[in-house]
Amino acid sequence: MEHTEQMQTTCLHDKHIELGAKMSPFAGFDMPIEYSGIVEEHNAVRHACGIFDVSHMGEVLVTGPQAEEYVNHIFTNDVREMEPGKVQYGMMCHPTGGVVDDLLVYKMGAERFFLVINAANIDKDYAWIEQNAKGYDVTTENQSPRYGQVAIQGPEAEAKVEKLLGLKVADMVFYTSKEDTLQGEPIIVSRTGYTGEDGFEIYASHEVTRWIWDTCVKSGEVLPCGLGCRDTLRFEVGLPLYGHELSDDITPVEAGLSMFCKLDKPEFIGKEVLVEQKANGVSKRVVGIELTDRAIPRNGYEVEANGEVIGTVTTGYNTISTGKSVCMALVDARYGKLGTEVAVRIRKKVFGGVVVKKRFYEKNYKK
Repeated sequence: MEHTEQMQTTCLHDKHIELGAKMSPFAGFDMPIEYSGIVEEHNAVRHACGIFDVSHMGEVLVTGPQAEEYVNHIFTNDVREMEPGKVQYGMMCHPTGGVVDDLLVYKMGAERFFLVINAANIDKDYAWIEQNAKGYDVTTENQSPRYGQVAIQGPEAEAKVEKLLGLKVADMVFYTSKEDTLQGEPIIVSRTGYTGEDGFEIYASHEVTRWIWDTCVKSGEVLPCGLGCRDTLRFEVGLPLYGHELSDDITPVEAGLSMFCKLDKPEFIGKEVLVEQKANGVSKRVVGIELTDRAIPRNGYEVEANGEVIGTVTTGYNTISTGKSVCMALVDARYGKLGTEVAVRIRKKVFGGVVVKKRFYEKNYKK
């Protein structure tokens, strides 16, 4: 077990302790898993508004005359057509097609890109970004220590951000960002969300992040939410989590994320493998499975068909919004068709199920 003293903490750590959060190690950080309870927090985001501390996430700034060309070289999506203020989701891939990380790319200007990466991968990603920048006229800067970040999510997020923080966000469309000021300091606000609901992310200094948190939580109008419901929320709407549905060994095509890979753009790292997989098919793929029973499939459990092991569960829950026992699993592609009968081995018993769409609950974003 890691000792707490070696664990990193976010700028809101003392706030979580004060609120009596259940804390747990996540990606090297001591993070809040829940406050009032996963079900209550999950439902607050689905029906009202919740706030998450996501200050553990990483931020990398890429600037310079060749910033666009360089980001396009390491990113599966295509940043050339993006207007400043737009945000894109995609992956950085190894030459083998496996995923270094999935990330958001913010185009802040013609020569300025802001990359938001997963907490568990900050060191690995930044090393990858630096290593592949050789030969490009760009400067890369790991800004992760500088920023705190909160995500304010739910159908009431727009109203609460405007009312409580005084930020004008109603005119922002989905997957855009803007630079603004709060408490006299520069901030970045975006409207993306990882919950299947409308919502905003605010990147700010540690001091301003603490002010935002206090203002929202003390108003009693925004519920503090932990990483527990962040996982149940993203899972229900079929969004991947690095290390589960994506990894160094799982390609975007296998994960069913080809729509975020622009295979017709110029060379990018991993392109050849992805083009080949898209053309000739894959041997394994990430699918959704719904069990006929209430048993809960967990990460690592075996998936079977006709008595033989055909894959493993990547994430599973009895979903809070639908009450069904479902999972995402990486399986032999021959069993990946919708409607295919499979089974999941949970401890010593085998539970029947059927392959379904990975989106177990409909997303509810601002159009």
